Amino acid sequence: MPDDGYSSAWDGADHSDFQSTAATTTYTRPPMRSLDLQDAASSSHAHSPPARESHDSVSETVNLIEPAFDEMCYGYYCGVPLLLDRIKQSMVSCREASVFLKKRAVIEEEYGKSLQKLSRSTAEVYSLNDGKAGTFVTAWQSSMRIHELMSENRLRFAQRLNEMSEELVTLSKEVDKNRKQTKDLATRYERALIESQGITEKSKNRLDLTSEELERVLLQKEGESLKDNSVQARQGGVGGKRVIGKAVAKGGLLLKGKNPGNIQRQEDDIRTRMSTASDAFRKAVTDTQAMRQEYYNFQLPRILRALKECADEIDLGTQYHLTRYAFLFESIVLSDGSTLVPPREEGNTLSRGLKASIESIDNRGDFKTFMQNYAYARGNATPKGPRRDGPADEGFLPPLPSYNRERHTPDPPSSQVIIGRPTFGVDLNEQMTRDDVDVPLILKKCCDAIERHGIDSHGLYRVSGTTSKVATLKQKLDKDLDSVDLDSNEWTSDINNVTSVIKMWLRELPNPLITASLQAGFMDAAQIDIERLRHIRLHERVNDLPDPNYATLKYLLGHLHKVIQHESTNSMGAQNISIVFGPSLFGQVMQVPNSPYGGPGEISNIQNTAIHTILVHYTDIFVDESE
Repeated sequence: MPDDGYSSAWDGADHSDFQSTAATTTYTRPPMRSLDLQDAASSSHAHSPPARESHDSVSETVNLIEPAFDEMCYGYYCGVPLLLDRIKQSMVSCREASVFLKKRAVIEEEYGKSLQKLSRSTAEVYSLNDGKAGTFVTAWQSSMRIHELMSENRLRFAQRLNEMSEELVTLSKEVDKNRKQTKDLATRYERALIESQGITEKSKNRLDLTSEELERVLLQKEGESLKDNSVQARQGGVGGKRVIGKAVAKGGLLLKGKNPGNIQRQEDDIRTRMSTASDAFRKAVTDTQAMRQEYYNFQLPRILRALKECADEIDLGTQYHLTRYAFLFESIVLSDGSTLVPPREEGNTLSRGLKASIESIDNRGDFKTFMQNYAYARGNATPKGPRRDGPADEGFLPPLPSYNRERHTPDPPSSQVIIGRPTFGVDLNEQMTRDDVDVPLILKKCCDAIERHGIDSHGLYRVSGTTSKVATLKQKLDKDLDSVDLDSNEWTSDINNVTSVIKMWLRELPNPLITASLQAGFMDAAQIDIERLRHIRLHERVNDLPDPNYATLKYLLGHLHKVIQHESTNSMGAQNISIVFGPSLFGQVMQVPNSPYGGPGEISNIQNTAIHTILVHYTDIFVDESE
């Protein structure tokens, strides 16, 4: 804090302006010492000069500080020490906050750099290794990118924390510098006022001594007349001269035998010195009073205001940076959350969260692609293993028999006896006629168990069951369907085993549920762009299905319609269900040369669209209004 603005009134020799201001300005702070101008004037037997008239422009009191602040600080004799101690406390708090932010920045920076290094190195190493390709590598690189984005967020957070810590350190240094300057200024003003009061006290003592000396000379001069008129003084009662005589006699101050001329010269000399001392005392009192008025009415409020501004500056600065830290901390947590799970309303289909990226891995599709690429890359290569095919006379095995759809059940070995009613690989019409039911028993049994125990299971029908468990359940259902308890913990603990059995049963039907002869009509209807017309045409194709197929499809899609009602918990909407059941309901897609529907991928998309449309309009297609 610069001193120029506070020292102009103290450094100048002429204090008349401040005297006139002090004459009209009131203040509530009591003086350090009581100096009465009237008492001083009477004791010196001299008259003080009249006070100068104040100008109107100076007579108005300037309110430099707020009333509440004035009452707070002026109510104490220790206003300056109070604020100085308060600023020290605020500086300690500011430094502690700065240290915390600095240490937190180090932690965040170390975490961000480590996570960034890990994600980048992992992505680079995987690209150089002979790992899985396809959807797995896409999901893997996406997850590494998500980790890298989170590390970048942490590094930016650490940078902001370092900036705030440095700003708090700078603020603390500036406030400390201003506090010291203001403290030195206040100390200088107080010291000057105390010195002025000391000078006034010395001038008063000097004037008192000169007055006593003049009194002794006057008593010495009038000593003879007192002696001659002693009788008259006794008759006149107590008088001023008698009192003086007693005082002189008591103090032994009369010097008899003095020359009257010398006494007169001594009296004149003392009176001259007394006039000089009186003028000096009057000037000291006037200067001290003006200095006191200026200090308490002008300088002290400005000093207190400066100290209060320092305290407010560091308090508000510390609070601001802590509030900013809280805001940034909330922002970084929300940013991590939006990175892990991007909001759906953004409409950005290209970016997926970490969980969605991992769930997008299609192991079955990747394996199929791997087999195709493997066969293409080694198609012309000479096999290095033992040969299977060859002339029969050389001991080679006969060729593998081709799959015959008409033969739905292979002949069992003579040593194995099948008990029960076979279900897998049996024609649908034959099953329903044999069991005399409207819906296949295996389908009803499995769907009921799924609706009771697993309809809210995440990824229902999309997640495959355990291979060994699925094979065991298939064998038990094929051997004795009625004896299998799907409500037991063995099957309810992982409902995906039951869903996998349903899909397997549909795939092993000799003739798909949507019969081969009617599939062309379904696919032609699915290619219609107009939604309403596509719905009508597919409704017509569904009505063309044989009765067993129609009843089974109605029951199955009714079950799947219940599944998609729980999409919020199982994440299986109509689109996901249609992708899963398209191949199962239409059968395996075979490569047909010059197909009007395109390759296997295009055919699968058309089949999925047909199933999706039928499922979305399930109520209109299958449910009669009278029901």
